Amino acid sequence: MPTCPFCQADKGVLQYHTTDIYGSDFDILRCSACHSFYLSPQPTADYLNEAYSSSYYGEGEQKFKGFIQKGIHYFIARRARRLNQMIGPDAKVLDIGCGSGYFLKSMLDTGSIEAHGIELPGKSAERASKVPGINLKIGKLEKGDFPTESLDMVTMFHVFEHLDQPAQTLETISKILKKGGYLYLSCPNVASWQSRLFKGNWFHLDPPRHLFLMPPAAIKEHLEKLGFTTVKEKYFNPKYNPYGYQQSLLNRTRLKRDLLFEHLKGNTTYANGTSKASLFLQSASFKLSFPLFLLADLTASAFKRSATVEFIFKKV
Repeated sequence: MPTCPFCQADKGVLQYHTTDIYGSDFDILRCSACHSFYLSPQPTADYLNEAYSSSYYGEGEQKFKGFIQKGIHYFIARRARRLNQMIGPDAKVLDIGCGSGYFLKSMLDTGSIEAHGIELPGKSAERASKVPGINLKIGKLEKGDFPTESLDMVTMFHVFEHLDQPAQTLETISKILKKGGYLYLSCPNVASWQSRLFKGNWFHLDPPRHLFLMPPAAIKEHLEKLGFTTVKEKYFNPKYNPYGYQQSLLNRTRLKRDLLFEHLKGNTTYANGTSKASLFLQSASFKLSFPLFLLADLTASAFKRSATVEFIFKKV
């Protein structure tokens, strides 16, 4: 039995099964020690390299096309303005898993910061390297990358669940953040209604890339032990949560897992064998049903049971 990626305990209890877009089967175990859900078996490095191929990041200059990418950019720019107001001018900001660099670009456009980004090798890192003003490291956060208490803010937008050494990463962040500095962390909410309803078909499970999913209460408890206090906890998210319902429902059918999502990214290889009519109907259903699932997310967020969670922690 594989150990938990977060706490390394070997106390996993089987919850359900899942299959990734490559056809490989996994068990989902729940750690009795830290309550994280994780994949069994854990994917090998070679398998993950394949999972993070160019199709994952999108084949074009941007991950998505048209109005979808514009909508994503709108939410990112709005978040950047809000966070700039928190930290003030001349702050030193690190975005771990900075993707194409659009968040840091938005921070630079709306404030006066020193921008640092870390991204794995691939298409996104290539895009980020072209953004002026970003000090980019291609790879992972390591001890010694930044001096102790040198950063004003560290952000991880849906990156935490991808980390192969999550506990060590949080410990490093706690050391390189200044006292009074902020950690912004967002991730899927494995305690959500979507997770419980769809189980192995849940879109945000995203095997094999999501190595583990930690419940919000466990995240807060761990970070409090590292010397953080919770400033903000948000569950409503129109960028991610309504689509989670839509794709999870599609995953329950005989269609390929995450077919519409891969199609929207321009992954033509994965969509081979699927008729244009089917893809059109899925796309149309996505657009027409969005208001319904937006309302569903509003309801779930009132009970802290939406598909994703966003935290702002402050180092005390």
